[in-house]
Amino acid sequence: MESPKQSTSNGVSCFQMPLHYPRYKHKDYQSMPEWKLDRLLAEYGLPVNGDLAYKREFAMGAFLWPNPSSLLDQAHKR
Repeated sequence: MESPKQSTSNGVSCFQMPLHYPRYKHKDYQSMPEWKLDRLLAEYGLPVNGDLAYKREFAMGAFLWPNPSSLLDQAHKR
């Protein structure tokens, strides 16, 4: 797979957004190995610093859409 960061002739790198949005589910992120999380985050130009638990939480926050029913429940509790 090609890297999203490409260098120009003057040595400046630019970010190229990947074509597809990740389609992983919550359970996929929970069992995803660290190397795969690192690669996924790097593909989108996101930081890969921290321990495995932090990377999982970060990836889920970045790529998972919130459940609409849980948002309604939170709104009614306020």
